Amino acid sequence: MKDDLLLERIAVDPAVMVGRPVIRGTRLAVDFILNLLAHGATSAEILAEYDGLTSEDIQACLLFATRSVAGAAFRPLAMEPA
Repeated sequence: MKDDLLLERIAVDPAVMVGRPVIRGTRLAVDFILNLLAHGATSAEILAEYDGLTSEDIQACLLFATRSVAGAAFRPLAMEPA
């Protein structure tokens, strides 16, 4: 699926979840889905848990995150112990 079509699955509306990016037509925030993936949930597990969610919705979350951090400057989150 083309990037533009995937990104259309993400909505940002101040009236929904205080403007947090969500999967269009749901109250599932992009960061919530990413957090599930980061903590080991598989796409299949997420899809089984949330009716109506599609694998393209999960792909859209990943693409949205990728686009959000592209070109951003970062500093280390924590200093390594000496």
